[in-house]
Amino acid sequence: MRILSVVGARPQFVKLAPIAHAMQGRAEHLIAHTGQHYDVLMSDVFFRDLGIPAPDFNLGVGSGKHGAQTGAMLAGLEEIIEGAAPDCVLVYGDTNSTLAAALAAAKLHVPVAHLEAGLRSFNRRMPEEHNRVLTDHSADLLLAPTQVAMGHLANEGLGARSILVGDVMTDVLFTVRESLTRTGAALPHGLVPGGYYIATIHRPDNTDEPVRLAAIIGELAKLDKPVLLLAHPRLHSLAKQHGIALQEGSIVLNPPLTYPQLINAARHSAGVITDSGGLQKEAFLLRVPCTTIRPETEWVETVELGWNVLVSSDLTQLAASVHRGAPEPTDATPYGDGHAAERSVAAVLATFGPQPAQNP
Repeated sequence: MRILSVVGARPQFVKLAPIAHAMQGRAEHLIAHTGQHYDVLMSDVFFRDLGIPAPDFNLGVGSGKHGAQTGAMLAGLEEIIEGAAPDCVLVYGDTNSTLAAALAAAKLHVPVAHLEAGLRSFNRRMPEEHNRVLTDHSADLLLAPTQVAMGHLANEGLGARSILVGDVMTDVLFTVRESLTRTGAALPHGLVPGGYYIATIHRPDNTDEPVRLAAIIGELAKLDKPVLLLAHPRLHSLAKQHGIALQEGSIVLNPPLTYPQLINAARHSAGVITDSGGLQKEAFLLRVPCTTIRPETEWVETVELGWNVLVSSDLTQLAASVHRGAPEPTDATPYGDGHAAERSVAAVLATFGPQPAQNP
């Protein structure tokens, strides 16, 4: 059986790692990289650090407006799928790469499996929300990370093609955490465990409007410990465009970290401040308090269990949230046991692979 994985952005490379390992010896696994994240730090380094095979195809699409980027991917992936003739196309998460691959495969009548299906923010302003909903309704097999996601899929009439497998990013985090525990790793800027916060800000709702971005940076700058702000090039560009200085007060600027470096920095921090989807969940798995600068989250379990607090309309509440005490300890495992990739690959093979012959 031949399976084509399509990835293009940092979270997808992380999700691909355990899937690629679980595929070994069980199927012919091809990888197409759209180039949605095209600089070395945001793509190539993840393949190297996570032990993922080099992509078989690379479109090199790069950044651009959503429509132009998705259209370029759709055209390029159509040619790749026709040439590779996979038995199934496996798509990951909620990026433009995800939607383009699902549409290209569906129009060529190639089965589609969606990993991380069923997540919903119910915020129609988010491009990711459109991508994930459209992909779920285009796919033939929906691999859900949580019971909440399964409920969303059932409510949309997709329950019959949905399977609860767990969260593959949990698989990766457990592996990386174990490795860090064995080997150790230094923290950037001489920071000491428990003596700093880690922050990421990248969503358009928080960065594109000057007043909003200035207010967020102002609140981060006033916190009581150093704030390691992992600033992507887009944040630097927008801050410069808006006339906002990022390195103010408590803020310590740093480029994005590799995935193992990120997990190491997060696990030793006093708290996480983010608008990222994945980092909220990673903070919970590391049992580090998180403050999310958004009005909603796809990972509702992190809020329900007390490890994540949402701050959006009133940014003056940010400091109080960050300074709050740790919640009650929990041994809850809403994101699985670290074996989601094995279940996902087994489900894909069982659904789209050769079927056992029937006895006459």
